[in-house]
Amino acid sequence: MNKTVLIKNACKELMCYGVLDTKGRCKRFVRKYLLGQKTAPADMIFWPTGLLAGGLWHCRADLAGQYGKEWQKKAIDEEQMHKMILQIEEALEAYFDRWRGKGMPIYFLDDLVAGETFLEQYLNRAAKTDKELKGGDSRTRQYREAVDKMADYAVEYAKDEAGSLLYRAGQGNSYVFVDMLGLVCPFLYRYGMTFNRKECMELALKQIANFLAYGMDGESGLPYHGYDMTDDCKYGIIGWGRGVGWMLRGMSKCFLSDYGRERLREPFVGLVDTVLHYQRPDGAFSWQLQALEGPADTSVTGMICAALKEGIELKILVGENYRQAFRRGREALRKSVHDGKVYDCSGECEGFGQYPQRYGAYPWSLGPALIVCDDMVEEV
Repeated sequence: MNKTVLIKNACKELMCYGVLDTKGRCKRFVRKYLLGQKTAPADMIFWPTGLLAGGLWHCRADLAGQYGKEWQKKAIDEEQMHKMILQIEEALEAYFDRWRGKGMPIYFLDDLVAGETFLEQYLNRAAKTDKELKGGDSRTRQYREAVDKMADYAVEYAKDEAGSLLYRAGQGNSYVFVDMLGLVCPFLYRYGMTFNRKECMELALKQIANFLAYGMDGESGLPYHGYDMTDDCKYGIIGWGRGVGWMLRGMSKCFLSDYGRERLREPFVGLVDTVLHYQRPDGAFSWQLQALEGPADTSVTGMICAALKEGIELKILVGENYRQAFRRGREALRKSVHDGKVYDCSGECEGFGQYPQRYGAYPWSLGPALIVCDDMVEEV
């Protein structure tokens, strides 16, 4: 597998995915202005591209040797390495500029996934300010403004009585979705650490603690898709694979400091151990974990393996069984990579109990694959 092709395609999809063509814009105009129907806003940083941005930033950091692996010395020459870094940086800058040009609107909690990359870009530029950017840098201030706005959005967002963020507060319900753990918590925790806003770190950890308390199935140890405290009911299926991936993503990204490790280490390891019982003989994970004879899902496999990788590297997951599970999952994922795309991925979930059995190549399989499928890096 050629990682450079994955990167090239991810840069392209970052700016193209979800963008309406002329026909799509005309249909939207008719529905909105002639038929008076509600239409979704044109969200420039919705979660699929946010995942792509995160995967691309991981590749950029890897290429630059920030993880200490320096794989470029093994597989590509220095000139090619710099070209790839530049390609990624230009794509991410264009992605940010497109959103900033629209006034930096935040429509959904989902948008905070992109905030993870904007925060990394801020930190990368801020580190250079004192050394190279004499007299300050307006670009750095733009990134800071963006991440401050995102953090404030989450802090002020509607919550239930336990302090959990309501996934779609504007729809008149009190649903808490497992998706939200992976969409929001990583950004909030990292932001809180960076700017000494402990309330943001605490808000991230509270989301996870509440879901562990109110959204899990007592028998299997796997999460439901969501719950509602107002009727004391859990919704969706148990063990929706991508939902499990979102949960593990949210937990693993809070291990950046002892504050998160102390709170989440035990439940994270416990959930991983439960999840690995459902790893298929081929190394993949199914769209619903327990459906071992159902379709495998590369988005599920990628997200779970990305969390495994993070847990292993941070020494949260210790033991050969975790390394072996990661390698098997990575190998399964590689088999679905063709021409820079990651196939065998289930379509976008449409709500509780609505899991379309359409399989293809989507950003939510490509983004995690950029992190997991490091052919040119050392084994974890």
